[in-house]
Amino acid sequence: MEQLTIPQGYRSPLTIRETEVAIKEIKDHFERSLAKSLHLTRVSAPLFVRPESGLNDNLNGVERPVSFGIREQEDAPAEIVHSLAKWKRYALKHYDFHSGEGLYTDMSAIRRDEDTDNIHSLYVDQWDWEKIISKEERNTETLEYTVRKVYGALKETEDFISRRYNYIEPLLPDDIFFITAQELEEMFPGKTPKEREHRIAKAKGAVFISQIGKTLASGEKHDGRAPDYDDWELNGDIIVYYPVLDIALELSSMGIRVDEDALKRQLKLAGCEERAELSFQKALLAGELPYTVGGGIGQSRICMYYLRKAHIGEVQSSIWPEDMLSLALENGIQML
Repeated sequence: MEQLTIPQGYRSPLTIRETEVAIKEIKDHFERSLAKSLHLTRVSAPLFVRPESGLNDNLNGVERPVSFGIREQEDAPAEIVHSLAKWKRYALKHYDFHSGEGLYTDMSAIRRDEDTDNIHSLYVDQWDWEKIISKEERNTETLEYTVRKVYGALKETEDFISRRYNYIEPLLPDDIFFITAQELEEMFPGKTPKEREHRIAKAKGAVFISQIGKTLASGEKHDGRAPDYDDWELNGDIIVYYPVLDIALELSSMGIRVDEDALKRQLKLAGCEERAELSFQKALLAGELPYTVGGGIGQSRICMYYLRKAHIGEVQSSIWPEDMLSLALENGIQML
């Protein structure tokens, strides 16, 4: 089946119970490392928000949020979050954070329109983090400095887990390679974005592809981004090469967030200027929210990567097609 890749001769060195222990070790270690590196405080976060708040992430604009009515509030609608990209910026102000300080939280989401495969699930779990910066720090230097801080936590955690489990050989290079989506298009003309990602990730080991969401010289986008959180000039993805599946694996999407001018420009480019009337967007345009940098880091993705698993279902519990489950079990892939 097209949605499932079976690595030749694959067998996980860990049992399910051993895998569960390793998952906890990875998450605890990485969380501490990230918080220390970026000076972040852990906070609680919502599982659902009101649609009219404008706080939900509309991703590429076509994914449908899971919604439900609240009985005690006359069935007023609520939506399961897609991510906390906007909520975090609001929380930094509401919780009285200051410049140079930040927060992180555990985010759980349901993406009902996801096409499931070895690395995509209906269930999304990630660390969402956000940090206040000054307007003057809204530049490429700040972005690259922050990317290196996040990458340093990823590298340090891989070193830790490779010492705990002797079958894991470190893969991450000492430094991460930076390239814009436009430069990548020019480097590999005629290739699809995914093919370009695979080639650069395999060549460099770890790469940050920046300026995602804007239209490239070809007239296409490298990938979609909602217009009202990342500044498309100052964002990107951390992608690593994953030899178990021979793929480019995205571990984190992050960036400097829109200011007033970038929000207006991107809403117009995206053809959704009406979103400027939502509560979050109105507050941002009125200058009531701090300037920030932030991102999300996939919890199951990094556990899958560090433990050299073939399927994300080996490190998280979700719902999969029955034929995928059967084929996985036949080939030594033990789904949780």
